[in-house]
Amino acid sequence: MRLLEHQSKKLLSSFGLVFTESISVNSMAEVRAAVEHVGLPTVLKAQTPFGGRGNIGAVKFAESADQAVIAAEALLGMDVRGTTVEVISIEPKLTYDCEFYVGITWDTVAKLPVALLSLAGGVEVESAQSDRLARQSFNPWTGLAPYKAREMAAESGLTGKTLVGVGEVLTKLSQAFLACDGITMEINPLVVTKDGVLIGLDARVEIEDEAVYRQQERLGLLGELTMTATGRPPTPLELEAQRIDETDHRGVAGRVVEFDGDLALLIGGGGASLTVFDAIKEHGGAPANYCEVGGNPTEEKVAAITSLLLSKPGVRGMAVIMNVVNNTRADVIARGILMGVKAAGRKPAETISLFRVPGNWGREAREIMEAAGVEVYGREMSLDAAARLAVERNRTHAS
Repeated sequence: MRLLEHQSKKLLSSFGLVFTESISVNSMAEVRAAVEHVGLPTVLKAQTPFGGRGNIGAVKFAESADQAVIAAEALLGMDVRGTTVEVISIEPKLTYDCEFYVGITWDTVAKLPVALLSLAGGVEVESAQSDRLARQSFNPWTGLAPYKAREMAAESGLTGKTLVGVGEVLTKLSQAFLACDGITMEINPLVVTKDGVLIGLDARVEIEDEAVYRQQERLGLLGELTMTATGRPPTPLELEAQRIDETDHRGVAGRVVEFDGDLALLIGGGGASLTVFDAIKEHGGAPANYCEVGGNPTEEKVAAITSLLLSKPGVRGMAVIMNVVNNTRADVIARGILMGVKAAGRKPAETISLFRVPGNWGREAREIMEAAGVEVYGREMSLDAAARLAVERNRTHAS
């Protein structure tokens, strides 16, 4: 789950991190009062989950209240990567001496959280040279030790009060990261004002979807939360898929991202699912969704998600492709899919392009699917070949 900037700032402020004062508005009637409160000159920012807002005109500056009104009119309702801007933040424009980037994320190789510090903050951070970036992994149970954070600041060439202050920011950010089940937390830029005060101008927070239930108390203070990992509000189909997955704690059958395609996909989680999705596109197919299935879900959950995906307008057929299942019963998947196809009012042989789910209870799954007239493949067919065949057969369904 990605938070909007003003929500990220509010969350991180509760851990002692300091940001510019800002007022969030969602109508033109609120603009002048907000500008009067924060003072001039002012900065107006579209609240979207995407970075690089300044480069696309989603951040504007105003020297007067009239200019702020004009800027707000341009931002409210603006389309940013398919997302309509419904909220803007209004905050004072600060002058400062220097800026930094600080962030916490996961090092997927070391399987540890890692703190990052760059002297190239703001829009320059993405083009910064790697030797200007200090990194320090840390214990996920205790957070980044203060002395380690100060070592990072010293390694970057900082001294004195700034060194100590940046170290404190990194330590507090690491504590917020662990306490909130973070995937990524960034303050960019973190600036030093003329008075030597460290203050964040922008923040980004992304929280692990599977841990959101643990964060309800904190998140409940932030207002409406609709942003998913895709960086946009969930579609009705995605929301229904989430509801299906939550109907039973057993297994996963509902992690869905919707796309504008005509081939529904039921694929296993992890790297294999991404490989299949990419292969479908590489062979000219148009996926209607990304959907992970695994952990031995019930037949009912598989049936419900199958029926949901096939109910999407424009979907011609479905491909069921997994690598090798071990903690999931292939026969349960097979029976659930057939139940879902029937519930959608379709015929299995005319809907399912192919079924490739080798592994646990694979022989039984083959018998079930072949009895319904569905082609079944095992490890003798590669994931890439299965994706290619699924695309070809879906074209037949289309014709």
